[in-house]
Amino acid sequence: MGFLNGIINRLIRSFNYAVNGIIRVLSSEMNMRFHFIIAILVLFFGVFVDLTKVELLVLFITITLVIFAEMINTALEELGDLITREYNQSIKVVKDIAAGAVLITSLNAFVVGYIIFFKDLKPLTLDLLHRIQRVPIHLTFITLALIVLVVVFIKAKTDKGTPLQGGMPSGHSAIAFGMMIIISNLANDALIATLVLFMALLVAQSRIEGNIHTPWEVICGALIGLLIGILTFGFIHL
Repeated sequence: MGFLNGIINRLIRSFNYAVNGIIRVLSSEMNMRFHFIIAILVLFFGVFVDLTKVELLVLFITITLVIFAEMINTALEELGDLITREYNQSIKVVKDIAAGAVLITSLNAFVVGYIIFFKDLKPLTLDLLHRIQRVPIHLTFITLALIVLVVVFIKAKTDKGTPLQGGMPSGHSAIAFGMMIIISNLANDALIATLVLFMALLVAQSRIEGNIHTPWEVICGALIGLLIGILTFGFIHL
């Protein structure tokens, strides 16, 4: 049991380090914040169009590539500044190449987005909303991705706690209540909706009971999950 706990603790620390890196870039780089906002808007717009599995996969890969390139660019800039603050031609070349990589992935993202969404760049109709209801798997992944992106973005702005423990808002609560909306809509059953609500409340209560989050942080996380879930799943039923 001790060996297993050690592995779990190391995994948690590894995830913390990794997400800390994301939050650090979000906190210090305006370009990264811009990419995150665009990613959120694109995924939110994806709720209202009839994406195929291939289009959804390409969209996620494209967003990941842009964010990855921006993070590598930032890491190389930090490394160059650490080596010397004075002008150095070789370091300038490295920074320019890294910036070029960001530009290429951004242009690629623009082209991909144009190709995927061009057919849907028209006023939304009831027929389109009905088609969205027939592809809940797309809504599921987009909803969860939106929740994670919004939580990470807010954590970067508040700079409190660690990515997986503590801080504003509670990511666990956000995902739990977002999942509640998702499962309730997919199941369309009052009993299942009640059970998943109970599970979400237990997750929220455990974050407070373990002194990991304050009640306000848990409430904010729950509201984020509920709001995004309602906007993506609940709204189409209105």
